[in-house]
Amino acid sequence: MGKDVIVACDFASAAQTFAFLDRFTEEKPFVKIGMELFYAEGPSIVRELKARGHKIFLDLKLHDIPNTVKKSMAVLSRLDVDICNLHAGGTIPMMQAALEGLTREDGTRPLLIAVTQLTSTDQETMERDLMIHAPIAEVVMHYAKNAKDAGLDGVVCSPLEAQKVHELCGSDFLTVTPGVRFADGDVGDQKRVMTPAQAKEIGSDYIVVGRPITAAEDPVAAYRRCLREFVD
Repeated sequence: MGKDVIVACDFASAAQTFAFLDRFTEEKPFVKIGMELFYAEGPSIVRELKARGHKIFLDLKLHDIPNTVKKSMAVLSRLDVDICNLHAGGTIPMMQAALEGLTREDGTRPLLIAVTQLTSTDQETMERDLMIHAPIAEVVMHYAKNAKDAGLDGVVCSPLEAQKVHELCGSDFLTVTPGVRFADGDVGDQKRVMTPAQAKEIGSDYIVVGRPITAAEDPVAAYRRCLREFVD
């Protein structure tokens, strides 16, 4: 898979999701299904979107003891999603167990990526709430290296960190970057952000874009703008 824009379908129901995606008559956007939608609709929403021809990033951010994550990933692997993820903070053994569980008997599996630090976290909140006092850039790089050592395919990180992740872990180690906003848009609750064009320039492989597309007056036009700025 090459560079792409992943649309965060952070909706409360299948009906809202399909009403949104039905507006795309020419494209089949790569979509992200997060916890809200998956918990509301269960695996059926994944199966329906796959049947409609969408690639899927299943964003459930697993984080538990290795055995539990391994068994959970084995279940998720049956859904034929394209990307799934977990928290790098769960340790290397947890990530290795996840990879083992995700891999099917024939050796195939979805891409597996690890969340480093959420883009809603900045240095102050990381120190105050998590008691992690190293610079946030160093923390992200350490988590990325752990994910690489565990055999994962890439990380979720801020676009501010994508270039350094590639320098540390290699150009083929994927960077999936939320926290992307248009230059003339509202940053909302995100604290570490870039525009699609900036994310392209520093080497993000995928950008995850939610409200700038889903809440736009014309979501299709906003999606196409993202593609022009990031992919074209």
